Amino acid sequence: MTTLSVLDLAPIAQGSDAATSFRQSLELARHAEALGFHRFWLAEHHGMPGIASAATSVLIGHIAGGTSTIRVGAGGIMLPNHSPLVIAEQFGTLESLYPGRIDLGLGRAPGSDQVVARALRRNLNTDPEAFPQDVLELMEYFSAESRLPVTAVPGKGLSVEFWILGSSLFGAQLAAYLGLPYSFASHFAPQMLTQAIQTYRSNFRPSRHLDKPYVMLGYNVFAADTDDEARYLASSWQQSFVSLRNGRPIQLPPPVVDYTDTLAPPDRALLDHVLSCTAIGSPETVAHGMREFIRETGADELIITSNTYDHSARLRTYEIVADIRAQLGA
Repeated sequence: MTTLSVLDLAPIAQGSDAATSFRQSLELARHAEALGFHRFWLAEHHGMPGIASAATSVLIGHIAGGTSTIRVGAGGIMLPNHSPLVIAEQFGTLESLYPGRIDLGLGRAPGSDQVVARALRRNLNTDPEAFPQDVLELMEYFSAESRLPVTAVPGKGLSVEFWILGSSLFGAQLAAYLGLPYSFASHFAPQMLTQAIQTYRSNFRPSRHLDKPYVMLGYNVFAADTDDEARYLASSWQQSFVSLRNGRPIQLPPPVVDYTDTLAPPDRALLDHVLSCTAIGSPETVAHGMREFIRETGADELIITSNTYDHSARLRTYEIVADIRAQLGA
């Protein structure tokens, strides 16, 4: 049985603002909770005009405070940007406020360009190879028997659920070594999906956190009553992604008819490859796409993201996914 969850990038649509994005994120989280989704994650990004979740821990508190049962967390916190102690204190605070509901997914990418990365942590070590040591330090702050010279208060002795995020073999190897659940960013970086899953599962070492491998995969869904309507809705995210990859990040634009038909071959190839882990269409089309993806990967969990210009259309996508859940064995 495959668990279904939600990844929210807190998109800012053209003509809108972050305040509206935050209200819509909370509405989506409440909607997802009512529909039976397992967890609701927010991602850390900086300097992006179309993504409002920069202060990820603050936004997690907003979402957790407005819901009651759904797990809420970070997918993820980009640890090279932060002191492990600060993250321990932030998530210790969240776990104290909302016990048993907080996830902490950790990634080693900066979630920004190098200019923003320097502004975030300009005087500290930003070497990505320091990531494993930072993860171990962060986890140690939560240990009831921590031997670190500083105590995380709140944090020490609390049970936040740790995850390793990744889009390469590095994260897969680290998650396997530490015996943690692993989330792969297949919703925008699918190139090494198969190899990463195999690496994680074959090298997994049971731990006090997890007794067997557990894989969650990112997956894009744009669902509507018809295939044509879904393709129209998906064009907003496609426009935003092409613009980002061409060095021009933008707010989420309105959809356009037959957008992909207007693209130059390199941009069309980019979308076909990078956004290949995507289902766009009617309930029947989406069910088929998701079912095949689960069959091919053996995913224990899918975390579904859907960035549409029309917020009501985004809510409708998750309704459709919830309706077809039985067909997915989810």
